Amino acid sequence: MRRLGFMALCAVLVASCGGGGSEAPSSGVSSGAVPPSSTASCDGSCANVSSFLAVSDVESVIARGVAEAQARGVKATIAVVDRVGNVLAVFRMSGALEDVTMRTSDVSASALSGGLENVEVIPATAAAIAKAVTGAYLSSEGNAFSTRTASQIIQSHFNPGELLTPGGPLFGVQFSQLPCSDVALRFTTAEGDAGPKRSPLGLAGDPGGFPLYRSGTPIGGVGVVVDPVYGIDRNVLDVDNDVDEAVAFAATGSLAAPEDRRADRITADGKTLRFSDFRVEDLRSRIDSPPTFASLLGSVGQLIAVPGYNVAAVRAGTAFGQARSGIRADSQDYANLDAFVLVDATDNERFRPRAGTDGAAALTSVEVRSILSSALRIANRSRAQIRRPLDTPARVSITVVDSRGEILGLVRTRDAPVFGIDVSVQKARGAAFLSSRTSAERLNALPPAVYLDRVLVRLREESPAQYVPTTRIFLGLPNALADGMTAFSARAIGNLARPNYPDGVDGNPFGPLSRAPGQWSPLNTGLQMDLVHNAVIQHVAFVRGLTPDTPRNCSGVGGFDRGFVVNGAVRGLANGIQIFPGAVPIYRGEQLIGAIGVSGDGIDQDDMVAFLGVARAGLSGNPPHNAPTNRRADQLVPRGARLRYVSCPQAPFLDSNEQEPCSGL
Repeated sequence: MRRLGFMALCAVLVASCGGGGSEAPSSGVSSGAVPPSSTASCDGSCANVSSFLAVSDVESVIARGVAEAQARGVKATIAVVDRVGNVLAVFRMSGALEDVTMRTSDVSASALSGGLENVEVIPATAAAIAKAVTGAYLSSEGNAFSTRTASQIIQSHFNPGELLTPGGPLFGVQFSQLPCSDVALRFTTAEGDAGPKRSPLGLAGDPGGFPLYRSGTPIGGVGVVVDPVYGIDRNVLDVDNDVDEAVAFAATGSLAAPEDRRADRITADGKTLRFSDFRVEDLRSRIDSPPTFASLLGSVGQLIAVPGYNVAAVRAGTAFGQARSGIRADSQDYANLDAFVLVDATDNERFRPRAGTDGAAALTSVEVRSILSSALRIANRSRAQIRRPLDTPARVSITVVDSRGEILGLVRTRDAPVFGIDVSVQKARGAAFLSSRTSAERLNALPPAVYLDRVLVRLREESPAQYVPTTRIFLGLPNALADGMTAFSARAIGNLARPNYPDGVDGNPFGPLSRAPGQWSPLNTGLQMDLVHNAVIQHVAFVRGLTPDTPRNCSGVGGFDRGFVVNGAVRGLANGIQIFPGAVPIYRGEQLIGAIGVSGDGIDQDDMVAFLGVARAGLSGNPPHNAPTNRRADQLVPRGARLRYVSCPQAPFLDSNEQEPCSGL
């Protein structure tokens, strides 16, 4: 960044089928109500060329949100996205907040610092987009999740506040879909409407983001910012009066999620998930007859152009599953597997199977295709964990990388949630990176994360290099991360990245890849955050119009006080790492040659699809295989508690009674 840009940044920052989706509301509805959503019959196959948000849909969503905000006497910023993250409109009411503070600590508790905690100059437009993306990306025809759902499943206990319980099943997913990701596409003419698009702040846990549905299939999301704090719901046992959520819930209207797909009809680990603390009868506006959108422009607010995301206009979304959306049915590599692939704006496949880049023992393109096909077959046979109706197949995204983290192939099953695309790559890359003999060297070469205080004055530095000695001491292995002798799965990495080890046992030591209790928060997780922190801060400054955009690599970006100069970027960390289960490294003999990552439909299912996808690939000769048993991280027992490698569900298949498919492998 030029010196002028740096000075401007400092000056500004110190100043600081069936089911929801009918757009025909019934007449005669009482004030503040809309027709209740009916149940859905879609099981993953309802999306078609008509499954998109039209301009009139987007305008109606905004108008309903504005009506509820006016009824409550507040000013809102409202963002609408399609299912692959294209920003279709951002509307800001006159007088609405322009910035929010990222904060997850209770206001009565001592303030946390570091990571993204207590950064006060986050553009409200960016926060609204992140909420809308979260609602769209976490949802499918089988499940409808909101940002309140996300909050419940990313915290250090599940449920939040319940002592002696492990972290949320998607612990760490908030740092995915990042603006620096090389997987996510950007708002440019060349990249068109193809997705998935990035999110300015990753995934959101702040209530106020919901998916939008038509005829049982998700077609987008809406996000709202009214209050000044972008945080989480720390208490899932009470009912909040969250005004962001009230306005967003009203905005969904007749595009609301089908009731029997909402999170509060779904359990994880025997616990019911949360969707919204508002019901239709809690709303204060007549959202069955909102004002016209034209009447709002100028008099109530205006459309906003957000750098890197949209222009100041309303546009239509894309139809999910069609080539223009960036995700379409496969036609070349995965016959009879109902597979879907990623394509660019000209319908060219982005991640067809290819050979590895890491030497003579590298994965061949045939092996990559075989492993991905095997994983698809496992997923198609597996019983979904979080989808409705029950006994539908798991829906996931699957990625194979080489030992350098280069993507060798990426494929999806039908209707898999979009968030899993970026996350499957993060999982695979994390497993490959930390299992390699060069990870310590590369961590030592990365620039420090420059933490900032409330108004982005330099607070302190946290170097990724610090995690090398802490990991070695914790594991009792003086050459860990440098000798390649331990195969780290995503589950094992997650064990080491929790604020207590073993996970959930308060008062125990923190994992060597985590921040300590009292410092840890969902916005300051440890190594995961430190790898991407500077790039996220640079992007925040870009959205404010103060710096160039972040590169398409989240690693190696210097701090804001050093002009965000890139040094030591690691290709294998280009979209960050993930710290919840669903990836295993791949070997040929004793040599690490890559990893497979899976994400989308329950963490145990993700583990199983990855592990069995490699084990049952059916390759001959000297084939790639799972890590040798004696190299796996579950051979280690730090602090008297064994690391976990994979955890496969019992009796997981729809077509057999096989009880323990991963046993003995």
